[in-house]
Parts: sequence; structure tokens; C-alpha cells
Amino acid sequence: MKDRSAPARIGVILYDTVEPIDVGGTVGVISMARRILPNISDAVIARRAGPVRLAGGLTVEAPFGVADAPACDVYVVCGGAGWPEASKDPELIAFLKRQPAERLASVCTGALVLAAAGALDGRTVTTRRNAAGSEPRAPIALLADVAKGASTKAAAVVDDVVVTGGGVSLAIDATLYLIGKLYGVDVAEEVARLIEYDRAYRANREALGHHAGVHRAAS
Repeated sequence: MKDRSAPARIGVILYDTVEPIDVGGTVGVISMARRILPNISDAVIARRAGPVRLAGGLTVEAPFGVADAPACDVYVVCGGAGWPEASKDPELIAFLKRQPAERLASVCTGALVLAAAGALDGRTVTTRRNAAGSEPRAPIALLADVAKGASTKAAAVVDDVVVTGGGVSLAIDATLYLIGKLYGVDVAEEVARLIEYDRAYRANREALGHHAGVHRAAS
């Protein structure tokens, strides 16, 4: 566990049509956390450094590509409609395969990208529970097909060495959880209060749960 003055860096992985709420739920939470954790930082990473067009048309600038991404305490793959294309990107998948399992996480359908990299095989995992728009199946049902031998669980957060977060706004919950893993649960709760999310964080945890998978429980 880190002292709150210790440095930590969370990599946030984007691709075209990532949902803006996933960026806010990761980068935005880390930005606010800096008020009490002065040396926490983010590293926004895409296949190539440069502009990334999010869902809805907003464009953001990724300072890093996978070839020059800095070392991070954890890399979080965001979700969005472009996950099928991201799952077939050889450079992105190779980057994820190079990372130790304990340094990987996802929010929403980012779990399906991690699954394509083999990072979720045999683990307990979660992602968005409901189909949206024209999707024929819910992402959590797809995840059970893509991740070999995986067990899916509807949850706010599942920690089975790899941390997977639930859908859409639960990106906030997953990021707070990761901050708690780095700096302690009390610090995560303090950040939740700072962003006025403490009631929602508690309600989501009570309704959906933070679950440890079999690998996490055995470690």
C-alpha cells in the first residue's frame, strides 16, 4: 500500500468511439483525486499518439501510443462501440499481452478488449449488464463467450487479479476501487466524498457489490 504522498500512474487506454463517460470516469476521477493525492497521475494511451475521436464526436488528444507508453501501476481499457475493432488491433492486443495480469483493468466493454488479449481466461469478470441500442446481446453475455473458461458476474467491480468494472457510470466506481488498491480503502472513500460520489459509491457497492474472484481470494 502506498503512502498518499507516493507517486502512482494509471494508464487509460482509448480507441475510436470510446464513450466520453468512460474518460470522465477514469481520467476525470484521477484529476480530482490529485487534490488529496498530489503525485497520482494518468497516462492516456492510444494505438498511436494523437487525436482519438470519441463516441458523439468529441476528439481528445492521446499523448502516448502503445509503442512509447510509460510504465504504469495499472492500465485501464475503456469501453465503447469500437471495442470489436480494438479487439482486432494487433499492436494494442500485443501491448496488453505484455502486461502482467495484476496491472490490467477495464471499465465497461473494455473488458471485451482484455478478453481478446486472453487476460480474462478462467477468471471471474464483469462488464455492462444490458444491451444498448441495436446490440443484439448484452456485453456481459458476449464476455462469457470471448473469455475462455471465464465466469461472469453482474457487479460494480470484480477483482480477480485483473480488475473489471461494470457498465457506463460504473467506470467511476472501478477507478475509485483501483485508487483504493493503490492507496487504501479509506483514501478511495475520501476521493469519493471529494467528487460528491460517496452516496452513489456506497449504493452501487450495496446493490451490485465489489467481488473478489477465485484467483484474488486465493492470493
